[in-house]
Amino acid sequence: MNIIFTEKQRFAQWWLWVLLLGIASIFVCGIYTQLIMGITFGDKPMSDSGLLVVSIAYFIFVYCFLSLSLETTITNEGIRYQYFPFVNEQLKWTEIKRLELLNYGFVGWGIRYKPEYGTIYNVSGNKGLAIELNNGKKVLIGTQKEEELSLLLNSEVLKQTFLK
Repeated sequence: MNIIFTEKQRFAQWWLWVLLLGIASIFVCGIYTQLIMGITFGDKPMSDSGLLVVSIAYFIFVYCFLSLSLETTITNEGIRYQYFPFVNEQLKWTEIKRLELLNYGFVGWGIRYKPEYGTIYNVSGNKGLAIELNNGKKVLIGTQKEEELSLLLNSEVLKQTFLK
């Protein structure tokens, strides 16, 4: 298997991390104040065990969010995309009818569905690889490497691989 293109993306919006870490700091202050210092935290404090459970749940959520990633790999065998931990798909060249690089505007982040694009996998931005399969299914994979993908889509290497 020869890798022709690869890209791994993570959520990198600074304001999102400021928000998540800001909320985390409230939980850290609450745990320190209530569990370590022994002073109730807030006007209507939770029980110690409640504060601990909610804090742990929030930190698990942040950890899971940190682990989200979108990875795209194009090889001589086909296109693989993985939106960890939810999706891991491998499309063979024989299944693919059409490829196109699109500027699709803002559709939101995560996994989305729009009839004109099919299932959309997006971490940030508004550009992606539109894939139409022989069975009519559509997939759109967001990219931050638009120029590299554009060169690849117009290259002889891909045309020879895709037309096999």
